[in-house]
Amino acid sequence: MDNLKNFRRTNYCGDLRLGDTGKTVSLCGWVQRQRDLGGLIFVDLRDRTGLVQLSFDDGTDQAVFEKASSLRSEYVIAATGTVRERESKTDKIATGAIEVYVTELRLLAKAETPPFEIVEHSKANDMLRLKYRYLDLRRPDMQHAIATRHKETKICRDYFDEQGFLEIETPMLTKSTPEGARDYLVPSRVHPGKFYALPQSPQQYKQLLMLSGFDRYFQIARCFRDEDLRADRQPEFTQIDLEMSFVNEDDVMAIQEGFLKRVFKEVLDVDVQTPFRRMPWQEAMDRFGSDKPDLRFGFELKDISDIVKDCGFGVFSGAVQGGGSVRLINVNGHAADFPRKKIDKLAEFVKTYKAKGLAWTRLHGGEVTSSYQKFLTEEENRAILERAGAKDGDLVLIVGDAKDEVVFAALGALRCECAKQLGILDPMDFKFLWVTEFPMFEYSEEEGRYVAMHHPFTAPMDEDFDKLETDKKNCRAKAYDIVLNGTELGGGSIRISVPETQEAMFRALGFSDEDAMERFGHLINAFKFGAPPHGGLAYGLDRLVMLMAGADSIRDVILFPTMKPLDSQKAEKKAESAPAPAPAAPAVKAEEVIDFSKVEVEPLFADYVDFETFSKSDFRVVKVKACEAVKKSKKLLKFTLDDGSGEDRVILSGIHEYYEPEELVGKTCIAITNLPPRAMMGIDSCGMLISAVHEHDGKEQLHLLMLDDNIPAGFRLC
Repeated sequence: MDNLKNFRRTNYCGDLRLGDTGKTVSLCGWVQRQRDLGGLIFVDLRDRTGLVQLSFDDGTDQAVFEKASSLRSEYVIAATGTVRERESKTDKIATGAIEVYVTELRLLAKAETPPFEIVEHSKANDMLRLKYRYLDLRRPDMQHAIATRHKETKICRDYFDEQGFLEIETPMLTKSTPEGARDYLVPSRVHPGKFYALPQSPQQYKQLLMLSGFDRYFQIARCFRDEDLRADRQPEFTQIDLEMSFVNEDDVMAIQEGFLKRVFKEVLDVDVQTPFRRMPWQEAMDRFGSDKPDLRFGFELKDISDIVKDCGFGVFSGAVQGGGSVRLINVNGHAADFPRKKIDKLAEFVKTYKAKGLAWTRLHGGEVTSSYQKFLTEEENRAILERAGAKDGDLVLIVGDAKDEVVFAALGALRCECAKQLGILDPMDFKFLWVTEFPMFEYSEEEGRYVAMHHPFTAPMDEDFDKLETDKKNCRAKAYDIVLNGTELGGGSIRISVPETQEAMFRALGFSDEDAMERFGHLINAFKFGAPPHGGLAYGLDRLVMLMAGADSIRDVILFPTMKPLDSQKAEKKAESAPAPAPAAPAVKAEEVIDFSKVEVEPLFADYVDFETFSKSDFRVVKVKACEAVKKSKKLLKFTLDDGSGEDRVILSGIHEYYEPEELVGKTCIAITNLPPRAMMGIDSCGMLISAVHEHDGKEQLHLLMLDDNIPAGFRLC
C-alpha cells in the first residue's frame, strides 16, 4: 500500500477537456472499473466531478503496469500522467474525448466488493442504500444532488444579502408552542423534570425580530417535527426562512420570485418567467381539486351539481341534496388509453380518498359507454357532456359526495393519477403558481370547532375582518403558498401586528384570555410596544432541491436522512441485491427466554363463527408502504399497503401503543381485504390487519403478525 507523501492533486477528473491535451496532471479518486486487454489496461477513475479514463500500455513502467492490473472497483488511487486525445471517443461522459496516459500510480486503499454497484440510478433496495449511505453517496446522481443543494444555499445567501436581509440564527432550545405537529422534547439536566422543545419553525422568534427593528431577516433554519416518514417529509428538515417589515403580499411575492428566477437560472439554466401566476384558493379547489395544483396539464374539474340535483340517480342527487356536489374531469383525447379494466382500477383509486365510487362515460370509435347514463334523461346526459366539452376520444370521470372536500380530494388526485399513467408530465416544464386567499379557519370534526388553517398569527383579509368571530367559514386570510408542479414549495402570510386583532383571533379559536396569555403572552405583550406591519415565508429547502435535482424523495437530497434501522442480520442479508464477501462469524446471540407462566390467553370459542362465514374472509399478504400516526388519536396508525392489486389500500389499526410508525414501514403482514370500509376518525379503513393479543400480568400485550419478506404482496392465505 502506498501513501500520498509529496503527491498533490492538480485537477479533478471531470474537469479535463481537449484543451488540456499535453498537460501533465495529478488525479485522485476511486476506481469505477478496470479493463485488462492484455498489453493494454484502461481504468475509469471517479471523483465527485465525474469520470476520466486512465490508460496503460507496453510503454508503461513495468511496476506501474503490474499495479494497474491489480486494481479493482472502489480501490482508492492517485495517478500522474499526460492528457492526450482518445483514439476511440465517446459522448457518454464529459471527458470522452481525452484520456490520461499514466506515468505514476499509487494504491492508497483497497476495498471489499460493495453490496451494490456504485452507478447512477441504482436499483438497489432503499434500505440497503440507506444502511450503506456512505457508499450510496459516492454515486454520481447522489453527489450531484448534494452539490445542487450547496449551490442553492450559496445563491440563497448571496441573493438575500443583496436584497438587504440579515442572516440571524434563532434558538434551538425553545418553549413548546402549537405549530400543527408534535414537538421533539429535550430533557433538562439543570431543571429535572423540565423539557425544552426543538423548534418546528422559527415563526415566533422571527416576528419578535421584526418588533426589534431587524426589518429584513433570513435564516437557513433547521426544523424538527415529530411526524411520520414520507417521500416529501422528514422529522428533521431545513427551511429557507424569512420575514420582512413594512410590506404587503405583493412585496413578499416579488422578493421570492426574484430568488426563484435566479436559482433556476444559475443551477439549471432555466429562464423562469415572472411574475408568477396567482390564483385564489377557492378557484384552485374548484378547478383542480387541490390547493397545490399541477398546471402542466388540463383535466380540470367541472361542477355539474345544477344539472343532476333533481335527477333520478340517487348517487348524484343525494350528494347535492346532502350539501355536497357532483363534479367531473374530462381526460380528453385519451379514451383509448383507458379500457374498462383500467377504469375499474381508477374507481378503486378514488376510494382511498373516501369517495364511494366513480361514474364514467367513455366516448371511443363513435360509441358511447357509460356507468350511469341509463339512470338519467337524455337531456341530462347531453347537458353533462356539453359541460365536460366531451367529444369522441374523451373519457369523462365523475365523483359525487355530500362533502365537497371528498369530491375535491378524489378528483384532484385522480387527474394527477391519470396524467401520471399517461406519461404526459415533463419534469423540465416548471409551472409556478401563487395560491392566495386561503381560508382563515378550517372545521375540525374531531374537535367539533374551527381551528386555524395555518397558524394563529396570520392576518385576515381587510374586507373579512368582521367575519373573524362572526362568519369563520367565509373568513379569508392574507396567506399565500408558492406551488411548483403540484408540490408546495413554501408558504407564508402577512402577520397580525395589532394587539386587538391578535386577541380577537385567539377568541375566535376558543382561547380564554388566561389561556392566550399563558401560551402567547410574550407575543401579546411585545405587540404593545409598537409592532410594524410584517410578513414572510418559509421554503422547504429539501423539497426545492429535490425538484431541481430530479430526485424522487427528499431522502435523496439529505446527507443522512432519518431512517428505520434494520432489525436483524437476517433482514439485512435479504435486502442485499449483490454478492458480498462472506462476513466474519457473528457473535452467538443468547436464546431469549420467555416466561409464559404469567401469560393469559382468550378462552377458545368465546365467539362462535360458522365455517361458511369464516371461509368468506379473504386473508392476503400485504407490504407496508407507509405508516403514520392519525392526528388527534393516541391509538390509531394509518397504514398504506401494497395488496398486490396495483392500488394502495388504507387500513387503520389501533396499535400505536405497541409500535411506532417507522418500525413498520417495509414489513410484510397479513390483512383481511374483503371487509366493507369502516370510517375511523374521518378516514375509511378498508380491511383489518391481523395481530396476536394476550394478557401478561394483567396488562394486554399485542404483536402484529409479520411474515417472511420473500412472500410477495397479494398472495392469499388458505
